[in-house]
Amino acid sequence: MSPQESEKNADASLSQNTPDPHAAAITETAPVQNEEEEHAPTPFDHPLFMPVLLGGLMFWFGYDGWLNDDPDMAEHIMFNRVGFVVLFVGAIYTGITGYKEWKEDQGQ
Repeated sequence: MSPQESEKNADASLSQNTPDPHAAAITETAPVQNEEEEHAPTPFDHPLFMPVLLGGLMFWFGYDGWLNDDPDMAEHIMFNRVGFVVLFVGAIYTGITGYKEWKEDQGQ
């Protein structure tokens, strides 16, 4: 038998639809996972995490934009004031949506 003929015979035997006896055993013992299974909560999953983070950054930008008397920060005043306004809007928006989500989670 030539190597080409043995290759054809091997391909023909692989192409047959013979069930693998080991595959049935593996699928029978595989644990079934529940799709509604909940993961362990972390502090980052809390709906009010983002508003608190944005609020902290907002106060930092506000301090640097209006209250800081450091002469080295004089060239960054406008950046800090604009950043304060952007973070203020973001903190208010995420605060409202996060509070609604938190109250909804408490009701369940």
